[in-house]
Amino acid sequence: MSDKRILMKDLEGLSIKDLVSKRTELRKKLFSLKMQNQAGALKQTHLIKLTRRNIARVNTALSIKIKEQK
Repeated sequence: MSDKRILMKDLEGLSIKDLVSKRTELRKKLFSLKMQNQAGALKQTHLIKLTRRNIARVNTALSIKIKEQK
């Protein structure tokens, strides 16, 4: 996973299953970043905020997809 902002237009084409797997991947990355930060090994602390926001974007796209199916 790159350390860049995920755009909503990139998430629109993904299926629900893909979005769930991307969210899981981002949550694991966030956990890893938090552990590195606590150990004092993380130099780029802005990645924690960026990852949290990317998770929120994926969650938003996921809720839109679920509402479309109903």
